[in-house]
Amino acid sequence: MGRAGTGAGRAAARWLLLLLLLLLAWPPPAAAGDSRNGDTRLVSELFSQTPQRLSFYSWYGSSRLFRFQVPPDTVLLRWLLQVSRGWGPLCSDVEITVHFRYGAPPVINPLDTTFPDNTSVPPSFHIRMQFRGMLQINSSINVSHPAPGDWFLAAHLPPSPQKIQVKGFIPSCAYILQPDMLVFRAVEVAVLEPDVPLLQTLFLSRPSYLKVFVPEFTRELVLELQDCVSNESLACPIRLSVGSVTLPRDFQKVLRCDSQPQTCRLLLHSPPWDRWLQVTAESLAGSKVPVAFSIIASLTACRPWTRSVQHLLQGLNHSLNASDGPQDPSPSCLASFPVLREDLDVVSVRFRLLDRVSVRVQHRMPSVLRLYLNTGMDSGGSLTVSLQTNQTMAKNSTLVLACMTAASPFLGFNTSHNCTTVFFQGYPLTLSATSWQASLIIPFPETDNWYLSLQLMCPDNPEECEQAQVRVETSLYLVPCVDDCGPYGQCLLLRRHSYLYAGCSCKAGWRGWSCTDDSTAQTLSQQTWATLLLTLSNLVFLAPITVSLQRAFLVEASVYTYTMFFSTFYHACDQPGKAVLCILNYDTLQYCDFLGSVVSIWVTLLCMARLKAIFKYVLFLLGTLVIAMSLQLDRRGAWNMLGPCLFAFVIMVSMWVYRCGRRRHCYPTSWQRWAFFLLPGISLAAMAMTIYIFMMTRDNYYYTHSIWHMLVAGSAAFLLPPADENTEPWACVQRLPCHYQICRNDREELYAVT
Repeated sequence: MGRAGTGAGRAAARWLLLLLLLLLAWPPPAAAGDSRNGDTRLVSELFSQTPQRLSFYSWYGSSRLFRFQVPPDTVLLRWLLQVSRGWGPLCSDVEITVHFRYGAPPVINPLDTTFPDNTSVPPSFHIRMQFRGMLQINSSINVSHPAPGDWFLAAHLPPSPQKIQVKGFIPSCAYILQPDMLVFRAVEVAVLEPDVPLLQTLFLSRPSYLKVFVPEFTRELVLELQDCVSNESLACPIRLSVGSVTLPRDFQKVLRCDSQPQTCRLLLHSPPWDRWLQVTAESLAGSKVPVAFSIIASLTACRPWTRSVQHLLQGLNHSLNASDGPQDPSPSCLASFPVLREDLDVVSVRFRLLDRVSVRVQHRMPSVLRLYLNTGMDSGGSLTVSLQTNQTMAKNSTLVLACMTAASPFLGFNTSHNCTTVFFQGYPLTLSATSWQASLIIPFPETDNWYLSLQLMCPDNPEECEQAQVRVETSLYLVPCVDDCGPYGQCLLLRRHSYLYAGCSCKAGWRGWSCTDDSTAQTLSQQTWATLLLTLSNLVFLAPITVSLQRAFLVEASVYTYTMFFSTFYHACDQPGKAVLCILNYDTLQYCDFLGSVVSIWVTLLCMARLKAIFKYVLFLLGTLVIAMSLQLDRRGAWNMLGPCLFAFVIMVSMWVYRCGRRRHCYPTSWQRWAFFLLPGISLAAMAMTIYIFMMTRDNYYYTHSIWHMLVAGSAAFLLPPADENTEPWACVQRLPCHYQICRNDREELYAVT
């Protein structure tokens, strides 16, 4: 009877407690609609960024990057994507791809190229948006319980076409992406203190939002539900969700207690250190069935072995024995070796052991190195890990297992080799007597503390490892680009507002993340042949140079010589691969080549106008200055070339029309001049412009651009006007006492020599 009375008293006390909690937690009436909008414990916040114009994909720099900051305690994240395009026949129904990733920019591969050896590619989530005759498309993505911190979006159009577009000549279609981020954040979050039960009540489909802080060196976290009460049901209709969601992987742990007794537990190995862990409790009993329970969090600490401060200070002054380590590690569960972070440059960091050269690895417990990559500016490079051991120190049956993880180290070598913590899939490495070197490349590592765990294992005979020790040398770097993109690539630093990241721009047909994919690469003979075509084709400028000298056009001959020289050496320097020769800075050579090309057309058209010498040379000088200014503003703009050329063409036509009206006869008067010089020259110039604007692609660039050189030089030779009637060929007849020569115009004295 006493026991029965005690059970009835406990049941009454439970129902009394449940009624009290329901009265305290009873919500005010909410408007109809979304349950989240009616939950007064949630606040909504909207974040937006400046829209960007999308580009066709050719390398990582052609994608557009967006960076958002998700606040803590976010319950729901909703991406709102809006893509608009221009109107016109050039705007086709293309497909837009948007990639999402937490902690670092997405690692994408739209061209399906290969990555460097030993590269582990972190996955990313993406969606595709297709225009179907509309000027604007919208899409949205919901993420429940997203991880707080940096989220990145990368968007791009399909792979770029091979045709080389002349900037500003043919209008292109603009595709604009406007991303917005809507978050629902919980403002009433209960804090779970270790080993302290917390009473909660679930009612009206309103979940309970909890969080527990996981300190550093936590080995295990246990969440236990107790005293669950729901309509006298023996089961506990509660679903417990622990952790955050990161796309595309979802390591969130879910525990259902409806099929278990009143007490259910969730054990988490290696939880993330030094952060709050989100916990959400939801009722499975229906919206009108109250559920009361208590939850308790228990932490199991991991005692690390590490050097004392005095020992570390001594190690900075003089080298220590590399084999120094824990002599009696039984009270400890890991050996922590301090690591020094040395910032070398932008997105360039070196990690080295503070007081030693190598890590002492043993069997009893893992050796752990922590890499600080949590500054928010370290995720734009590539993390390279190289391990090496002396092959004579390890026996044939011994292995050194290593695991690279973020947020918390992997400590379960004795029970599993899957290199996985509770919320992260790590990157495993193995050293043995036959393979005593191992390397790992992680492009765009997540913003977090990274841990390298190492432990000695003997799978065949565990007794051999009891007293065995192996020293492992580590090389840990964060670099902008792996191997600086190799000989066929260029490492470029990219920027999105204040965030910096790096990418490889490949040449000579090489592709891939680090320009290591040679599936479409050019051979050395192809590179040499392309260089010879683009450089030797400029020798055709010897024809207009000779004609100019023969007709006493010294200024024009000087301009053609300048153009031939700088075009030859610019294309010798512009070539990818090994067939390269740069006599000056690349930017200087490019500017001089563009300047010489436009000025050559300018002086040719003005020379055809047959202006008076004083006006011609003044226009030569003024036009060259204006062209130099416009090319400095935008070198590749089509109107920087067409503008001066059209102006000179108008002057030439005006002078020809003026002479026709004055002489009442067609100018030029000779049909031989039209048939054998002007029409061939105009045909060559028209063919050159057609090739330059419509026919150049990346594949045929070496051939078409070489033909462009020859056609432009040939047209100049044909279009140059004949010499004056009173000017003799090679009219450099007047000698000075100092043996210098000048060219004299018989009708007008240009120089006075006394």
